[in-house]
Amino acid sequence: MHCLECHAEGRDSSAVGVCHTCGAAVCAHHVRTVTRSVRHGSLVGTPGERQERTLQCLVCAEAHTPAAAAHTR
Repeated sequence: MHCLECHAEGRDSSAVGVCHTCGAAVCAHHVRTVTRSVRHGSLVGTPGERQERTLQCLVCAEAHTPAAAAHTR
């Protein structure tokens, strides 16, 4: 599979992942790794918390930043 962004730029680069948001194949240059805390556990007791890692293309990463959300309002 090849990177969608590189293809649009006239190059062929192997993809290293798929954007979690839009499903576009992305190379190492056009991918952003996003981490967030995920809480889990029962309603009784102390919940556990772990880090989740997802991949996003540059377009989706930009759209999901807090600064981008402020400009759309």
